[in-house]
Amino acid sequence: MSVNLVKMCVGIESVEHLALVQAQRMENAREAGDDPTLRHITRHMPKRAPELCEDGSIYWVVRGFIAVRQRILACERRLNSEGRPSCGLVLDPNLVRTQLKPSRPFQGWRYLKVEKTPPDLTNGEDSEAGDIPSEMANELRNLGLL
Repeated sequence: MSVNLVKMCVGIESVEHLALVQAQRMENAREAGDDPTLRHITRHMPKRAPELCEDGSIYWVVRGFIAVRQRILACERRLNSEGRPSCGLVLDPNLVRTQLKPSRPFQGWRYLKVEKTPPDLTNGEDSEAGDIPSEMANELRNLGLL
């Protein structure tokens, strides 16, 4: 069985903002002559790294809601700027929007069981909400009104 991670997306205002920040990081690495692979650096290597790399994803919490996920392609042992061990989560640059799911603040990352992950949105799925903001559409969905 696969596992996933959930992580707060600190300083990010929207899924579009996350995509812009990640694209800029890859571009900066490319311009510096470094490997432009998209990585998220964490302090600790997940103990369940092999399961994560099988078919796991990192689910990003944006403004209080799990809103998007990215596949985890690899977990690399690295050293941070202070020479201490860290982990580089190699991410697929493709962002997959999910149904919004409320999430309370927490530090670091947490494992997220497959049965607790929000479903992915298909291209036309959110059209049922029309011009309603996504947070409101999610609340209406939770109430069974949409």
